[in-house]
Amino acid sequence: MTVLILTREEDVTADMVVVHLNATGVPVVRLDPADLTDGVSLSGEFVHGTFRGHLSAGGRLVSIGGLRSVWVRRPGVPAARAATPSAWLTEEASQALYGMLRGCDARWMNHPDAARRARHKPWQLRLAQRCGLPVPATLITTFPQAAREFAERYPDLVVKPVSGAHPQDPPRAVPTSRVAPDTDFSAVAFGPTLLQRRVAKKADIRLTAVGERLLAARKAVAEDAHPDEVDVRFARDDAPWRPVEVPPRLASAVRAYLRDAELAYGAFDFAEDGDGMWWFLECNQSGQFGFVEVDTGQPIAHSVAGWLARPGPSAAAVPHQRRRRGGALSADQ
Repeated sequence: MTVLILTREEDVTADMVVVHLNATGVPVVRLDPADLTDGVSLSGEFVHGTFRGHLSAGGRLVSIGGLRSVWVRRPGVPAARAATPSAWLTEEASQALYGMLRGCDARWMNHPDAARRARHKPWQLRLAQRCGLPVPATLITTFPQAAREFAERYPDLVVKPVSGAHPQDPPRAVPTSRVAPDTDFSAVAFGPTLLQRRVAKKADIRLTAVGERLLAARKAVAEDAHPDEVDVRFARDDAPWRPVEVPPRLASAVRAYLRDAELAYGAFDFAEDGDGMWWFLECNQSGQFGFVEVDTGQPIAHSVAGWLARPGPSAAAVPHQRRRRGGALSADQ
């Protein structure tokens, strides 16, 4: 059975996993939905109560019924590179591709419905808190007065985008920034703004979860680091990431998060304070891991490949599949 990887052509993270899958002889088909109708083709036939579907990419034909797993890594917008792209064609291509794939029994990393929900920052924060992960005080608002009152209660704040997205094409990373003490919050009225209490961190933590396996890495903050340098992605310090053990209580909370979010993969970011507490910042359901593996040697790509290559989907691994027990719908719907 075949592993299907949906991602863009230039994706080093996916490349690392493909190397491991090839080494074990597991068939892999990799395609970008953006190439639909121009390099990627699909066909599905419903006859006499059965479905036969196929995908073609790079001269290879794969049966949708023969997929063991689907890794939704960082796919492009369906049909974006078609000869005559349009919003209508994108919607048609998306409905056709993901609609067909939803009908197969493959295991997902991660299921599109779970992934879409998991991207919402307010939803993440609430779930993290409910699962027992410490969350800094946070406000998302378009009310300037609410922002001013929040700043009075928590004088040391950071501001970050609610979605993490940037309007530029291709999008750029938007840094988390420290809020100046004399900030005028009037501009909050023009768009949702996320304010969060700044954690005086001693280190950044990246915890990569692959199924039940948790691989954490720690990057210490330099003692002379400026307190305005709050985003590890833009820090001038070149300290390497080092492997670190996950505290048992936090490991249980992370696994609860994954279970409730119905995710097979998640890249968790934490800020470690002076007392050693890990404060939850976010979980990226398709986050990068190559930079951590290079520094730490942790077998993240190997773990992802192993999860994707596992034979045969199980009902528990397909949480979005509707199942009936004794004629009644199951409770996990």
